[in-house]
Amino acid sequence: MAAFAEGTPCWVDASLPDVEAGKRFYGELFGWTFSESAGAPYGGYTQAYSRGRNVAALAPKPDGRMPTVWGIYLYTNDAYACAARIRASGGQMVMDPQPLGPYGTAALAADPGGAVFGLWQPGTHHGFEAQQEPYTYCWAELYTRARDAVDVFYANVFGFVPEDQDDDGSGVEYRLWSPPGSAPGAETAVLGRSLITDAFPEIMPAHFLAYFGVPDCDRSVEIVKRLGGRVTADPFDTPYGRIAVVADNQGAVFALLSESAGQPGPA
Repeated sequence: MAAFAEGTPCWVDASLPDVEAGKRFYGELFGWTFSESAGAPYGGYTQAYSRGRNVAALAPKPDGRMPTVWGIYLYTNDAYACAARIRASGGQMVMDPQPLGPYGTAALAADPGGAVFGLWQPGTHHGFEAQQEPYTYCWAELYTRARDAVDVFYANVFGFVPEDQDDDGSGVEYRLWSPPGSAPGAETAVLGRSLITDAFPEIMPAHFLAYFGVPDCDRSVEIVKRLGGRVTADPFDTPYGRIAVVADNQGAVFALLSESAGQPGPA
């Protein structure tokens, strides 16, 4: 298994009110199978598998006031040092690094724009066993209003190398981030950064959006609706494939991408 570069998304999980309902939803939508719950010591964490490979997890929300969301975890080889860089660069730690038995060390942080993301320092759990293929994670984007502050933040914390995409006339600025030491561009990018413009609801918070690859975006959208989910952005074409943004039947928002020619760019 190839090692992840510092700052690369290496894991995703959904925090849900009802994990059993989540298993039924994602089991039918993506064909995932699931492990038994890890139990109370590990927060009821339930691993999801695609063709027998570890691709995501579902977890019960410990507090009903917490959001129902898909969380993105960025790889780090030293969670404690990364947490120090986050604080020094204007971010905040939502949860300080915590060892999780032999599996690894996790933390939660917020960038200067308020978007929350996780850190994962692997132990025996290395992260994705499969990605960039149907029914697995394929991309993530940060949506923010604090463009300048977050651009500096992620450069300082993870050393990301940026490349701005040409304006397509929509007025939406989009930036790709590649790992330190790599040439910038779509071939090496691991994350995208987009702006929350006036086209979005005023109450929309800064957030990360996880994408999952599917063979047929339109068909998957119909399955989402049949399973009680909702569509927040109908399928539309991009140079990178056909994209839709949806929410599951408990409210966790994610994106679907089909016909990907590599990693997606501006949504």
